[in-house]
Amino acid sequence: MKRVLHYLKPQSAKVALQVTIKFSATLLELFLPWILEHIIDVVAPQKDLGMLAMWGTLMLLCAVAAFLGAVYANRMAAKIAASFTRSLRHSLFEKVTALPSEKIDGFTVPSLISRISTDTYHVNDMVDRMMRLGIRAPILLVGGLLVCSLMEPVLTLILVATLPLLGGLLILISKRSIPLYTKAQQCAEELVRRIQENMTGVRIIKALSKEEVEKERFDDASRNVIETDQRAEITMAAANPLMNIFLNVGMAVVIVIGAFRVDSGLTEPGKIIAFLHYFTILLNGLLGITRIFTLCSKGIASGNRVGEVLDTPEKILSVSDQIPLKNAYISFENVSFSYNKIRENISNLNFTLDKGQTLGIIGATGSGKSTVFQLMLRFYQPDKGTIYLEGKPLNTYRKEDLHHKFGVVFQNDFLFGDTIKNNIDFERTIADEARVKAVSVAQAGFINELEEGDETILAERGMNLSGGQRQRLLIARALAADPEILLLDDCSSALDYRTDAQLRKALKAGFKHTTTLIIAQRVSSILFADKILVLDDGKTVGYGTHDELLKTCEHYREIYLSQMGEEAA
Repeated sequence: MKRVLHYLKPQSAKVALQVTIKFSATLLELFLPWILEHIIDVVAPQKDLGMLAMWGTLMLLCAVAAFLGAVYANRMAAKIAASFTRSLRHSLFEKVTALPSEKIDGFTVPSLISRISTDTYHVNDMVDRMMRLGIRAPILLVGGLLVCSLMEPVLTLILVATLPLLGGLLILISKRSIPLYTKAQQCAEELVRRIQENMTGVRIIKALSKEEVEKERFDDASRNVIETDQRAEITMAAANPLMNIFLNVGMAVVIVIGAFRVDSGLTEPGKIIAFLHYFTILLNGLLGITRIFTLCSKGIASGNRVGEVLDTPEKILSVSDQIPLKNAYISFENVSFSYNKIRENISNLNFTLDKGQTLGIIGATGSGKSTVFQLMLRFYQPDKGTIYLEGKPLNTYRKEDLHHKFGVVFQNDFLFGDTIKNNIDFERTIADEARVKAVSVAQAGFINELEEGDETILAERGMNLSGGQRQRLLIARALAADPEILLLDDCSSALDYRTDAQLRKALKAGFKHTTTLIIAQRVSSILFADKILVLDDGKTVGYGTHDELLKTCEHYREIYLSQMGEEAA
């Protein structure tokens, strides 16, 4: 929570000004009952209309000043809280995008979405209300007690007697409510996950007629959120009626004792009236503190969750300068990795690749092909072994410098709901010549046949294009920045054999200095590669050229014959 509140530091001057204005306005509000008491007990008996008008005017001015000061301070609080939340959300979003993939897996995407949206909202609400009620309520409470003690020490003892009971009640309720609000946020994450799954898989849900099943799952998640939130709200809601009972009993006692004191001549009626006003002020102050506890319960629970993300280290390992440099452009040496740290997804992987060469990677589903790319991009750190790039260990590169070297097409990549041109450019200020070349090499000439060309607006995820068109557009995006290393993860599966062959030929001619790694399910997509890596269950079962593997790797030969036929052998 301390890490979150650190984002208020840049606005400390504004906060100090807001606190000063709010403090002054609240003091003026406290001054009003005292003026009323003075008018009733001192000015009115003198029957001096001039004095009465003067004190009445003073009371009016104080009321107006208190009102205007409170309004201005509240507006400042809203602006400060909004600026604070904007800065917090920006840093949180920046942190999430920089987190290693294993950390994102640990938090889960729905949880991170909830922390960026709902949790930051609760923190914003807490900061905003603390600058309003957090200043006003304690001043009303403490200041009211102080004035009451000076005005009527005997009656003040009745108020003081109720405070320990009220304080203990608030502490007890807040201790029970904070864990409940944390649990409510976790249930909200599950609801977000359900929504994401349904939105992403809406077509398959409809195709399999599983709408009713998904409705039930959504209802279960929604019900959990409601029930958990209700338990937290009911716990906090108990504060108001319990406090009212204590305070109303105290007020009744004050009225009875006050009446006896007036009748005995020990005090004046104006003091009793002013005292009852202060009692009301104290009641408002305590109710304000109750609301503060409610908001703080939510805000602290959410702030702790946001702080967990902000405090998460990126965990980039340092490498000794004594590790010798390698001659190969890309080199994997005894690399092993496991996502869950139980069963290895990649085991003792070794291969080298010179600049400008092409490596094809093939194997069954789940054999570890895509994991090679995840490690190359340093989304994950190897558990064992070292990856070298340009002779240097991969984790000695700055992340920005490393990623600028790559052009990537993932297996389940995405397109924005924007123009084709902007999807290819991707905010990289790509020159027109480079974009035209990338479109040509990617065999994405269909763009020129569209009515609006590259200014055509794509639907979300590019759903107004065919599968093959989406893949070619994604390849064009990867090529547009003329990358040093091109990673293609099964990105030609929707292309016909002719277009696939034309793509390979154009890549070799137009990007001959680019080092390319291709993951493929079709042997025909990697026949031309300088080296082919065959994986099975995370282990290397073959490595060499196509001709070498046909002779030495039975696993590769079986794949080849199953796809190309016996005649091809």
